[in-house]
Amino acid sequence: MSNQDDPAEEELQRKKLRMPKDGEVFAVVSDMLGANRIQVRCADSVERLARIPGKMRKRVWIRQDDVVLVRPWDWQDSKADVVWRYDRHDADQLRREGTIESISN
Repeated sequence: MSNQDDPAEEELQRKKLRMPKDGEVFAVVSDMLGANRIQVRCADSVERLARIPGKMRKRVWIRQDDVVLVRPWDWQDSKADVVWRYDRHDADQLRREGTIESISN
C-alpha cells in the first residue's frame, strides 16, 4: 500500500515556501477592517494598516489570524501592501521552523 494518503507522512514533508524578499516582512492579521483593508501585527513589532491589492481581491480570501507577507510603504511606515497569504499548513510549517515565532499568537 502507498503512504501517499497518510496525513502524518504528509505533515513531515517540507514544502518550499515563499520567503520575504527586500523590504517584506511576515505579519499576522489581527483585524478585518473592510474596504480591502486589514490590521496586521508585523514581525518587526509594528502594527500596520495593510491594503489588499486588486490582483488578490476575490481570488485570495484573507481571514483573521492568517499569516501574510506584507511590504511596508517607503513613504509611510504605518501602512503596507499584502504580497502573499500562507495557507494553514504553510503557516504551521513556518511556526515549526521558528521563522515566525515572534508574531505567533
